[in-house]
Amino acid sequence: MSADALLPFIAEVFDQMPFNRLLGLKVTGFSAEQAEVRFAFKPELVGNPVQQILHGGVIASVLDTVGGIMAISSALRRLEQVEHEVLVAKMGKMSTIDMRSDYLRPGRGTEFIATAQVIRSGNKVCVCRMELHNEQGVHIALGTGTYLVG
Repeated sequence: MSADALLPFIAEVFDQMPFNRLLGLKVTGFSAEQAEVRFAFKPELVGNPVQQILHGGVIASVLDTVGGIMAISSALRRLEQVEHEVLVAKMGKMSTIDMRSDYLRPGRGTEFIATAQVIRSGNKVCVCRMELHNEQGVHIALGTGTYLVG
């Protein structure tokens, strides 16, 4: 099976992760060039009740999730054919090595969109750049993540 044919399966796995479901994350875009995750504002995600803004940990988690999706996609593209068992094994070994989050503006909005692109992908490690915007296009945060993929 080609890597492109596996993209829906990868998105479904991330959509079904209990923590991602708790946050309300939904993979809404996924290609060789970019991954996209969306979620709606809800009171449970607030970090500052006075300002009603997203918790920084929620923002970091979302950036890490979208970066991880992109890293797995990048790793699979290095293979000509991918069997289901290989995909499951690779996803089981994938982990975040390091991630940096830069908080640019308060997390205000009704819907949030996180995107990721690959900066560099190797046999063992993939580096991605992630961004978080609200529904009005306000840039809330950016991140750089390094992922173990091999």
